[in-house]
Amino acid sequence: MHDLDPSDGQLAYDLDRAHVFHSWSAQGSLAPFVIAGGSGSTVWDFDGKDYLDFSSQLVNVNIGHSHPKVVAAIQEQAAVLATVAPANGNLARGEAAKRILGLAGSHFGKVFFTNGGADANENAIRMARLTTGRDKVLSTYRSYHGNTGAAIVATGDWRRLPNEYSRGHAHFFGPFAYRSEFWSDSPEQESARALQHLSRVIDVEGPSSIAAILLETVPGTAGVLVPPPGYLEGVRRLCDEHGIVLIFDEVMCGFGRTGSWFAWQQFGVVPDLITFAKGVNSGYVPVGGVVISESIAQAFETQVFPGGLTYSGHPLAMASIVASIDAMKDEGIIEHAAAIGKDVLGPGLAELAAKHPVIGEVRGLGVFWALDLVANAKTKEPLSSSSVLGLKKALMAKGLLPFVVENRIHVVPPCVVTAEEVAQALAIYDEVLTAFEAA
Repeated sequence: MHDLDPSDGQLAYDLDRAHVFHSWSAQGSLAPFVIAGGSGSTVWDFDGKDYLDFSSQLVNVNIGHSHPKVVAAIQEQAAVLATVAPANGNLARGEAAKRILGLAGSHFGKVFFTNGGADANENAIRMARLTTGRDKVLSTYRSYHGNTGAAIVATGDWRRLPNEYSRGHAHFFGPFAYRSEFWSDSPEQESARALQHLSRVIDVEGPSSIAAILLETVPGTAGVLVPPPGYLEGVRRLCDEHGIVLIFDEVMCGFGRTGSWFAWQQFGVVPDLITFAKGVNSGYVPVGGVVISESIAQAFETQVFPGGLTYSGHPLAMASIVASIDAMKDEGIIEHAAAIGKDVLGPGLAELAAKHPVIGEVRGLGVFWALDLVANAKTKEPLSSSSVLGLKKALMAKGLLPFVVENRIHVVPPCVVTAEEVAQALAIYDEVLTAFEAA
């Protein structure tokens, strides 16, 4: 039971519409959902209605809402030292970097902290360009890397087009067997053909001009596209062959989302730079960063790194990272995410797909899944955005907060989601899809 005043919900809504400018939106048509509070995998509004948060907000609340150990760590740090200039040393910052490097492995030597995922990618690109002496960055069309200068131009989706002000970017198609660009008939064939395509793009763009290949290890907003067998290994070989820096963007797929600390650890392919944000502290305080290989870190021992941010390594964010990583270890949250995906969520979504023709494909791992919705199962024609919007409203009416993108429902609960909560969510998906197909 939540002790709430519904009038506060109306006030929050009115203040938002009067004064707040929202991202990626035409402002006049917005009707934001007002959240009053949250705990674990649940949020609630000011009327006291609970919702299963199967969006994890922006796929970042990996440890769940209001985890007491992370909240306490932020409070304690605020009482000791609320902020510090990045040039000064800070215990929380050193402890956070030490923990992250311990998870990444001995190949990596330093961590550069940023304010979020976009500027993490921005600075990883900067490091690659400075250490190679090259300019060009290759990334996929099905990708999202953030909304800053180079990061948004590295992005492949529609958000790049109004923002193409940064130079030195080229794009290629990554593998996506369900909607193949390569006329493939198996994941293995998709991998081989996608690698051949990338090899040719490298050839025609000029290998000696390419500083980095930037990939989401498992593309998230683009549709939870788990790479097929051999693909990441093949990209690593191409980078090694041509002296290209390999950057894995783990902003969304890192820190438990796929059932491991880093998604790349499931594929055995080690990048040169790792970007992170979101799940490292579940967004309790804005933070991101770049995990830097020993060799690249060494390049800046005598060369000045021309980048920095006022809030790099902010103490409140650092304390939240330390507490989050420690709690995830102590409570077995990463292992839980892997098990819930393998044993409960994945099989449950497969059962839904077998029952509902509107689900063209289910794909994912850990607590990172997508339902690819189709108007025609044979042609794979994507379901219309108006229909998906209707499904979103119906899900929310049943008490489930979804994450929808284009023709997809992304099933992305916190890593702490329980089997009982998954069963409740699956029943809601089933009920809403049944009603939709009967209409």
